[in-house]
Amino acid sequence: MVKTAAGRNLDQERLELALESARLGDYEWDMIEDVVRISPRMSEVSGLPVGEWPAEKGEFLYRGVHPDDRDRTRQFMEDSMRAEGRFEAEYRRIREDDGRTVWMRSSGLLVCDDEGRPTRAVGVAQDIGDRRAEEDRRRALMAELDHRVKNVLAAVQALAVQTAKRTTSLDSFLSTFSGRLKSMASANELLTAARWRGAAIAHLAAAELGGIAPGQTRWEGPELFLTPRAANALSLALHELATNAVKYGALSVESGRVEVRWAQVADGGFELFWTETGGPPVVVPTHKGFGSTLLGQVTGRELNGEVELEYRRGGVNVRLRAGSAAVVSRPETVPEAPAPRKIEATPAAQGPVDLRGKRVLIVEDAVLLALELETGLSDAGAQVVGPAYELAEAMSLLAGQIDAAVLDANLNGLAVTPVAEALAARGVPFVFATGYGDSGAPMGFDAPIIRKPYDVTQVAAAVGALLAS
Repeated sequence: MVKTAAGRNLDQERLELALESARLGDYEWDMIEDVVRISPRMSEVSGLPVGEWPAEKGEFLYRGVHPDDRDRTRQFMEDSMRAEGRFEAEYRRIREDDGRTVWMRSSGLLVCDDEGRPTRAVGVAQDIGDRRAEEDRRRALMAELDHRVKNVLAAVQALAVQTAKRTTSLDSFLSTFSGRLKSMASANELLTAARWRGAAIAHLAAAELGGIAPGQTRWEGPELFLTPRAANALSLALHELATNAVKYGALSVESGRVEVRWAQVADGGFELFWTETGGPPVVVPTHKGFGSTLLGQVTGRELNGEVELEYRRGGVNVRLRAGSAAVVSRPETVPEAPAPRKIEATPAAQGPVDLRGKRVLIVEDAVLLALELETGLSDAGAQVVGPAYELAEAMSLLAGQIDAAVLDANLNGLAVTPVAEALAARGVPFVFATGYGDSGAPMGFDAPIIRKPYDVTQVAAAVGALLAS
């Protein structure tokens, strides 16, 4: 028998080290003498007193189990020992030393004599409070995610229905709905970066106005952060105003200007002013579209305030007042200002993209998006390679002729980097089509990034531009 310098059995030392490393407490119930031996580690984990104590036929071990768990736990452990000679259970225990309720996980086995009669039970216990708390947080997060996804889908559905009711052609619907959907996506991207704690008004304004009419737009105001609900509402409102200004208002001519200012008010809310100048003379519309309805009813209600819309001859003026419930304190994580999103007044004027004779690889793990890309590129005359839904599948398609590629940045949790590297080495141009934004695309590649949700004509145009360069 090998012993340590202290004279202890080496196997015993190993057991002690293992128990200490795993932060396990050990105990023993001697059924012949009916005593329970509680080790110092077990006392630390469970709050039971160290030493040898009357077992009271096992009652000693169960007396600290939470009343709501006691009967169930005891029945389960005794049934398990009778059937299998071992047990494992999770339960709450009220510590005797400080009264705290902790989550415990106990495992043990029954030791019998040569005639099969139980003589003792030995076991270990572990405080699993941190693990249970993490599981609770995960469940709460999943429930919250489920709630948000359903809300987003419901909002998208409502947006599609309302847009369809007020457009007269499919092209008009696609263009209008796509713009509104991108506005929602932009707001959600800001909220995600801030862990859904809030989005800054300045960032919302930058996302909607920063990419249109350079030098003709200006926004300023104090740092204010909005709730997710208010941020989505304001983002859509700014999108509607910007789109209208590009099509008909101040931003439809080079002399026009748009200024957005906001300030906090005494009750904790804020006021925002949209002012257009230098544009063509304003004519009060005779038809009330969804944009007007959104501004007049939806925005005001979502921001717990009101909206005043004036069609002055010199330009459209909007005063938006929001209640204090729309404003939140500064989040711990604040993202950088987003990349501006360009609003096209007449996207169809660019003309159709001609990809005839070009072989274009599609790498996209979402089947519906892959099918949409395939249809759009095929309509432009391309011969589609794939689509590839997995990284290995995409790599296997690289052996053939490829003129260009459309790559999703992430394929079922795997970065598309190996495909991008292989294409770059061959000099094959490609674009990233991703839901992760600019920062989510693989780094180190000189390739355009198209953020989801996108219009498939954007992707086709981007591919056409790469092949023409």
